[in-house]
Amino acid sequence: MLAQTYLDSIKKEFINTKRLADKAMAQISDEDFFFEPNSQSNSIATIIKHMHGNMISRWTDFRTTDGEKPTRNRDTEFEQIFYTDKDDFLEKWEEGWKCFFDALNSVQPDELENKIYIRGEEYTILGALERQVAHYGYHAGQIVYLARFLAKKNWVSLSIPRGKSEEFNKDFFEKQKK
Repeated sequence: MLAQTYLDSIKKEFINTKRLADKAMAQISDEDFFFEPNSQSNSIATIIKHMHGNMISRWTDFRTTDGEKPTRNRDTEFEQIFYTDKDDFLEKWEEGWKCFFDALNSVQPDELENKIYIRGEEYTILGALERQVAHYGYHAGQIVYLARFLAKKNWVSLSIPRGKSEEFNKDFFEKQKK
């Protein structure tokens, strides 16, 4: 029972992570999608390219092959992007998440302690999921931060806006009383 509760909980966390990044990316222009703050920083498009590579490598045949596939070239995920087709990157975003969610949804509660490998290092499936919740959350946070910076005054908060906590709590608890 605990294993199923864990799977349900982590699925919810991944769904929320993706949803936050989706909502953030929806608030910026196509041009902003490729903005790099400096030569050592990544654009949202680059972050997506990296996450796509990671998700496809880690979660394709994850039970039977190492999560670092020989077909993956991680370094190219961070190379400068010379074309600006936002839709191409959003397709990769969806493809990566689909691969991941298909794998996650295939995991049965009694498999969480099964061993898998990433770069030759042994993990339980549970441990690999924990590793990825941190990794994907980290990059989703980068996407949100960049989008918020780029949207400037047009930004619509993804949670409780600054200075609105008291109002939010009052409204929330009033609704709870009804």
